[in-house]
Amino acid sequence: MIQIFSYWLTYLNIRHLKIHGAVIPPDFEGYIDQNLLLTSKNYIIDKTKLDVISSIFNHIITIIFIFCGILNFYNSWVTSLNLGFISAGILFFIIISLVSTILSIPFDLYHIFKIEARYGFNTMTIGLWIKDFLKSSVISVIIYCIITSFALYIVLRFPNSWWVLVWGTFLFFSLMLMYIAPYVIEPLFNKFTPLSEELGLKEEIENLLAKTGLKVSKILKIDASKRSRHSNAYFTGIGKVKRIVLYDTLLDTMTTGEILSILAHELGHWKKKHLLKYLIVFESFGFVFFYAAKRVMEMQGLEEIFSIAEPSFYVKVILIGFISGIVFFPLTPLVNFLQRRNERQADIISLQLTGNKKDMISALVKLSKDNLSNLHPHPLYAMFHYSHPPVLERITEINEIKINHVDN
Repeated sequence: MIQIFSYWLTYLNIRHLKIHGAVIPPDFEGYIDQNLLLTSKNYIIDKTKLDVISSIFNHIITIIFIFCGILNFYNSWVTSLNLGFISAGILFFIIISLVSTILSIPFDLYHIFKIEARYGFNTMTIGLWIKDFLKSSVISVIIYCIITSFALYIVLRFPNSWWVLVWGTFLFFSLMLMYIAPYVIEPLFNKFTPLSEELGLKEEIENLLAKTGLKVSKILKIDASKRSRHSNAYFTGIGKVKRIVLYDTLLDTMTTGEILSILAHELGHWKKKHLLKYLIVFESFGFVFFYAAKRVMEMQGLEEIFSIAEPSFYVKVILIGFISGIVFFPLTPLVNFLQRRNERQADIISLQLTGNKKDMISALVKLSKDNLSNLHPHPLYAMFHYSHPPVLERITEINEIKINHVDN
């Protein structure tokens, strides 16, 4: 029923787009025309169709795997190998992860080399895609094996308190990855160069940073254009390894004022400590989830519900994951509401830092235009799927904001 509701939301969104998609909003006049709106509508519809097909396929595979005896057979096969608890667990979860990745390949290829290419976004070659796929697969397997080994050792060594220790292990590795990813993982996929060659921009960014007291280790440009023409900017890392990263595509399309407005928005997230708050909320939720997972695993009848002949610990983990996806779906609007609230707060800080509504609105208009964004999402769909306020709503709110100076 939940998935049917999700597909109904998608239907509402597409129908709403077809009805209102030809309307050019006032702030977009002169930037877009009817041809661009038609292109945007077709792009969104094509992506949505692929997402729905991919979702239906994944749900069918999941139902077959869990309810048609394959999970039973797979669990029995792993058990028959007579491996240790940790080794068997790593094998059990790694194979499932790799199979899931392989099954997603056709959808990923179609999205990149058909849809993204059709609308002028893709710049990636098949050779680069293969390299990325192999690198990400190897990195994922290594990280997966390390974390799974630690988690399974804890389960084996501490059968009564494993849930809290595994929760702590996941927290530790999450923080560690935030530190090492900018220096170890990200450079494996992209080239990062200092921003010094961008005339005047680096100095403007440093002045912006000085207003908030934020210190970053580097201000860098990333060669995002070798994969896509989509544009973005982001902060990466935590602590002393914080870095500002600008897409080269963003530098090619935005003015200095527009780039500063985008970065000031990201600084707003830092000023409001949104990352820290996300981490506290997420880890608190994770703490409760692991405790609940342990209690559910101890309950009698779980294996009967899913017709599991030999309910190993690994099988129970799979079943908990399946159940949690259903149970927590109703929380999606709340999570997105909190994220949209944080985005609005970051917009306010951005305006307080730059004092320039015109550049901020212009940046949002360009980002929406260049990325063929949906200017008219259905409100109910946005409630469940948008972590940012819809762009027209966001521009209206920006126009209503009273600008005050932000203090350090």
